[in-house]
Parts: sequence; C-alpha cells; structure tokens
Amino acid sequence: MNVYILVVDDEPDVEALFRQQFRRELRAGRFQMEFAASAPDALKRAAEIRDPSLILILSDINMPGMSGLDMLPKVRAAHPDVPVIMITAYGDAETRRKAIERGAVGLLTKPIDFALLRQEIDTRLEQAA
Repeated sequence: MNVYILVVDDEPDVEALFRQQFRRELRAGRFQMEFAASAPDALKRAAEIRDPSLILILSDINMPGMSGLDMLPKVRAAHPDVPVIMITAYGDAETRRKAIERGAVGLLTKPIDFALLRQEIDTRLEQAA
C-alpha cells in the first residue's frame, strides 16, 4: 500500500527542504509526500487521496487566505482518522491551545526538529501497517 503524507505550507522552499530531509525514505518508497501551497489546495488534495493511505497531514498555521487553524476543522471533519500536526514559527501557549482544540494532535515549531518529526512519521507508518 502506498502511504501519503500531505505537507501544507505557502513557503516555496518547504517542498525542497522536506524532499531533502526525507530523501532516503522517499527513495526507498516508505511513503510518498504530497505538497499543497494553500489550505484550499490541501483540502482538495486530501479529498483525492483515498483513506487509509493518507496517514498524516503537516500544516503551517500562518498562510494567506485560509489559515491552517481555519482549515483544521474542515480537514478533521472530512478525514477524522488522519492525524494533523500544525507547524508554526510562533509556538506560544495560545496557538498550541487553539490547534489542539480544533483537532490537531501536535504542534511543531520552526525550525522543525526533523528527528522528532521522523519519529512521529515512523509511529504513523507502524499504525498504518
């Protein structure tokens, strides 16, 4: 089974960063990464990937138009079994509270700790197997 991780961020360099950080895993076919540059695009992409192959959504919070926090309840309603981890440059307690209240399973702060993210992905891969 192909498993997907959807990364949502409006910054153009995020895709290159994630592909570089996870190049071994992607080359080995452990999972595939899809990228969306906006929350509306992410909702569309998530609808195109059939469950249970979508195992994780990583979303930036601050994006133009619909924010990651605004997207969160919509994606959780459409995909209640897919965990969402929010990513932000501002990891304050209020942002964390809002993210968790709206259905996020966690919050990562930028710069991203890729070792920690790798552990999270490994956990999701084990659960999907």
